[in-house]
Amino acid sequence: MATLNFNPARIRTSSFKHSKFTSPSKPIRIPCTTFPFHSHPKLIHFRTHSVSESTQKEAPEAILQEEDDPTAELRYLDPETDPATITDWELDFCSRPILDARGKKIWELVVCDKTLSLQYTKYFPNNVINSITLKDGIVAVSDELGVPLPRNIRFFRSQMQTIITNACNELRIRPVPSKRCVSIILWLEERYETIYRRHPGFQEASKTLLALDNPFPTELPDILYGQRWAFVQLPYSAVREEVSNFEKGFCGSGLDLDLLGLEIDDNTLIPGLAVASSSAMALAAGLSGLEVCAVEADAARARLILSVGISTRYIFSTFKKTPQTSSEAEAWEAAKKACGGLHFLAIQPDLDSEDCAGFNLLLDLPFPPV
Repeated sequence: MATLNFNPARIRTSSFKHSKFTSPSKPIRIPCTTFPFHSHPKLIHFRTHSVSESTQKEAPEAILQEEDDPTAELRYLDPETDPATITDWELDFCSRPILDARGKKIWELVVCDKTLSLQYTKYFPNNVINSITLKDGIVAVSDELGVPLPRNIRFFRSQMQTIITNACNELRIRPVPSKRCVSIILWLEERYETIYRRHPGFQEASKTLLALDNPFPTELPDILYGQRWAFVQLPYSAVREEVSNFEKGFCGSGLDLDLLGLEIDDNTLIPGLAVASSSAMALAAGLSGLEVCAVEADAARARLILSVGISTRYIFSTFKKTPQTSSEAEAWEAAKKACGGLHFLAIQPDLDSEDCAGFNLLLDLPFPPV
């Protein structure tokens, strides 16, 4: 199968100190203070990526054409994949840094699934951009590739939410605003280097019409509070095991680690946040429906930020700002950066428990330049 090979920067082992551990299934606490959850009264509180060689004798004709011609559109379905199993799509519908013959920006529909077994692109002039055009484009993906319409479509641009939602509702598809669209975000980053920059209409200085927002964080809903939390870390091998466990039906979310191409040794420690709650199962269930995408340790403001969906940020907790707590928060963020943005959120009955009620593998990923 000819798929995209995403290879972020090589991963380095975390540089801050960690404690020894006895069980690989239990999050390891960094030797630091654990913190209670606080209420928040009125705001006090890739090389250039390229399409890899096909594992089959001949790569699909559409992909070969696209490599030769940056103006070509892509239609691809992995012949070894059962179309009925592709029930979730990732979609982007936005302008590109490319001008057409009229001097106007070209728009593009890009669709894939999380494994890139399905890949589809189509260009549009800027004077036909509406929910009807998008609805017809979604139907065309289904018709041209011979796949059923999906149950869910994820997208990451808040400015396109109305058009995408209207198109999906017309087709009885569930629209899911989410920055967990890792596959399409990485694919767009690759297309910028290998396709858009080679297009004859490419404009180097052109900015996207739809900049991604980073809104101010708001107060956390009561249902998402825990009692205590701690910065923790797990070996990469244990992280993979936890993800495997929670993909079997428990509360949590994972990532396609093979697609990401992360070069991480099994013993590398991955930073995370452990949250203890007497209602751990309820908290884990509540988080599992929120499309959690990242946790940020804001050392400057002594708070933790939880990002969910596409434009929602919550103040997950606050902590007393001291030189020690600031150092711990900065070290945790540095470890996350050293791991290519990979981190996790674990929900436990208490911080000394061997078990997790919920486990979310997260990726703090820069957005594509388009």
